[in-house]
Amino acid sequence: MEEKTTDHQGERETRIGKVHRMKAMGIIPFAQSFDKKNLIWDIIQEYETKEYRDINDIIAASNDQVQTAGRLKLHRSHGKLLFAKLLDSTDEIQLMFHKDNCKIEQFKDKTYEYVSHITTPEWEDMSAFKFFEKMVDLWDFIGVTGEVFKTHKWELTIFVSKFVFLSKSVRWLPEKFHGLKDQEDIYRKRYLDMTMNPESYKRFLFKSDFYKNLREFYFKEWFTEIQTSILWNSASGAAAKPFITHHNDFDTDLYLRIAFETSLKKATAGRFEKVFEIGQDFRNEWSDPSHLQEFTQVEHYAAYRNYENNMVFMEKLIDYIFDKMNISRKLNVKDKEWKMKEVDFTTPRERIDYVKWVNEASWLDITIYDTDDAEKLRKDIKAKGIEFDWMETMWTTTLIDYLYKKVLRPKIIWPTFIYNYPVIMQPLARISDINPNIVEQFQLIVNGREMCKAYSELVDPLLQQENFDKQAKAAAEGDEEATASDDDFVTAMEYGMPPQSGFGMGLERILAILTQQDNLRDVVMFPVMKPEIKQKDMEICNVDVEDIEALYGILPALQDVENLANKYLKETYRHCQDVAKVMKYFAKKLHQNEDLRYMAGLLHDIDRDHIGKDPSKHLWEEFETIVSEINLPQCLMDDIKSHYTAKTSVAVSSLLRRYLVSVDELTGFIFAVGLMRPTGLEGMEYSSVKKKLKDKKFAAGVDREEVHNCEKFLAITLDEFIPEIIKALQE
Repeated sequence: MEEKTTDHQGERETRIGKVHRMKAMGIIPFAQSFDKKNLIWDIIQEYETKEYRDINDIIAASNDQVQTAGRLKLHRSHGKLLFAKLLDSTDEIQLMFHKDNCKIEQFKDKTYEYVSHITTPEWEDMSAFKFFEKMVDLWDFIGVTGEVFKTHKWELTIFVSKFVFLSKSVRWLPEKFHGLKDQEDIYRKRYLDMTMNPESYKRFLFKSDFYKNLREFYFKEWFTEIQTSILWNSASGAAAKPFITHHNDFDTDLYLRIAFETSLKKATAGRFEKVFEIGQDFRNEWSDPSHLQEFTQVEHYAAYRNYENNMVFMEKLIDYIFDKMNISRKLNVKDKEWKMKEVDFTTPRERIDYVKWVNEASWLDITIYDTDDAEKLRKDIKAKGIEFDWMETMWTTTLIDYLYKKVLRPKIIWPTFIYNYPVIMQPLARISDINPNIVEQFQLIVNGREMCKAYSELVDPLLQQENFDKQAKAAAEGDEEATASDDDFVTAMEYGMPPQSGFGMGLERILAILTQQDNLRDVVMFPVMKPEIKQKDMEICNVDVEDIEALYGILPALQDVENLANKYLKETYRHCQDVAKVMKYFAKKLHQNEDLRYMAGLLHDIDRDHIGKDPSKHLWEEFETIVSEINLPQCLMDDIKSHYTAKTSVAVSSLLRRYLVSVDELTGFIFAVGLMRPTGLEGMEYSSVKKKLKDKKFAAGVDREEVHNCEKFLAITLDEFIPEIIKALQE
C-alpha cells in the first residue's frame, strides 16, 4: 500500500489521478453493478465452524465458495501476501491476496474478462496483485470471489482468487481510530459517522427495527395504514406555528401539516374504523435537544374507543416493543439539566390528574379562566412569582400550557399518564360528560418530555366550529400557536363521524430514550442544518485564507500577547478573556486559525482601563501605543478596530470581524447573567439569557441592538447563537 500523505487535498488529487490511470488501463473505476451472492455476516455464520483446506492447496487452486463486496477498511502487504479488511452492511471479514494467484476484472475489446496481468497499448504491464497494492486505497469498494479458510491466528479469511474494482473513494475518510468527533460534522456527514462509528450505524438499524415492530403491532391490532397529504389549506390539528409555502399552479399559500389529526379523522367518516399513519410533521418553532421542526409521528384513530382505552393500548404497545426488541425496562436517561436518571418502563403506569397537580404546583385554579382571560391569568401567574419567556404575547390556552411545562412537567421522570385537561386547552378533544370544564385527554410524560398525546375525540360539528372560532380570535390577538380553523374538517364531521379516540406519538423522542441519546438529532439520519459556510466565504479578503503570513505578516508569540493582556487589563480582563475563549471556539468550528482569533478577542479592549472610561478614545492612540509593544500587525489591529466600527469606520469585512462584532456585547451580557445565578454558567440554558434580555433594567449598560449583531452580520438567529456562546464559555 502506498504511503499516505497528511495533506488531504493532495490525497484527493492523487486519488483522482488514479481514476484517470485506471480508465487508461481498462479498469472501470465506477462499476455498473456486481453480483453479490453472499453477505459477510452469512459467510461468517456458515463457515465459522467448518473444516478448511490447507492454505497451500488453496493458493495452488482455489475452490471459489463465496462472492461478496464492500468497502476496504485496511490493507497491508507482506511479501507475496496482501491482507485487507472488507466491510459491508452486516459485518467485516479479512481478505488475503497472493501474488501468484490473483486476477482482476478488465474491460477490453468491449468485453469483461479476469486477467492476472493488465496489458494495454497505453500502459505498462501490471499484475493484478500489484494493481491492488498501487491503485486500491482505503475505503474503495471492491467485489471479491474466493475460498474461505482460517489463518494460523484462527481468523476467518477469504482467499481472493479474483476481484472487481467497484468504486473509487476520492476523498480521505477520518482516521481509523478516531473517526468523526465534531458534532456538526457528524450531523452534516452522517454517512461518514455510520461508516466510522459502529454504534451510530447500529442505532439506525435499531430505528429501522423499531419501525418494523411498530407497524407489526398496529397490524396485529387490526389497524389500516393510510397516507395523507403534507400540504394543507389550513394549519390545523395542533397548537403550533406552521411552515408556509406557495403552490405556483394554484397561486395560493399552503401550510406544511403540523399534525395528521383532521385528515385521519376524516377517514373515519369514510368507513374506516381503525387507521394509523407514520410520517413527518412540520412546526416552525425553536430548536433544542428535545425539539425538531421536522419530526416523525405515528398517529392513530379507533372508532368506538375512548381515551382510557388508549391508555391501555399504549401500555400494550410499550410491552410489545420492549419484548420484541429485547430492551431492558430500566434505562438511564439524562434530564434537561443533563443529570442521569433511571427511567422504568414497567407497566402499568402511574396516572396524574393535570388540573389537580398544576393547581397544587402553581397555587392557581386553571379551570376558572376562559379564552378571553389571558390578561387576568398572566397577572395571576406573575403574582405567584412565576414567569417564562414570551408570556406577554400568549393567549389563555398557551399560558396554561407553558405554566404546566414550568411547574409540573419537569418533575415527572418515570413514564406517567397525565390526564384531565381544561376544556379550553384542546379544541379537538371531547368534553367530559361528568365535568364540563374538562376534556378527556392524556399525555405520556417520560423524563420531563411529552412522548404521546391522546384523547376521546370531539365529533360534534357545532361545538367543533365554536372552538375553532375561539382559536381564531386568539390568533388575531397574536397567539402564533393557536389552532387554525378547518372548514373541510367540520363539513366532514357534519356528515357524521363515529365516536372515537385518537393518539399521536413523536418517534424521535421515544427512540432517543431507547437508544440513550441526549439530542433528537442523534436519531435522525440526516437532520436539517443551517447552510454550511464554504471556504470561499470564510474570509472576505483577496488572499488565501490559509496564508496567514501573507495577510498579517509574522504574528507575535501567543505568550507575548497574554503577557500584554496581564500587564494592561485590570477590570476588563475577565471580559476580554471570555471573548477570546468564544472566538477560539468558533475558529475551531470553522477550521480557522485559532491563535489569531484568540488574540483578537484578548486584545479587543486592551485600552479600556486606560482611557478614563471615555468611549471616544477607545481604539485610538492609547490602543496603538499599547499594541506597538508586541509589534501587532496592522491587519490584526484593523480587525480589532472593526468591532467598534461606528467610531473607527473600519469595515466589518471578514469572517473574523463579523464574529468579533457579534460575540463582544453578547458574551459580556451572558457573563452578567451568570453572576446572578448560584451555579454561574454551569447548567445555564439560553432561555435564562432571553428572559434577562427583555428586562431593560438588567445590565442596562448593554446595548440591546449590539446583542443582535449575530443576526445582522452572520445571519444566525439569537436563539441559535446564544446556546453556542454558553457552550463555548462552559468549555
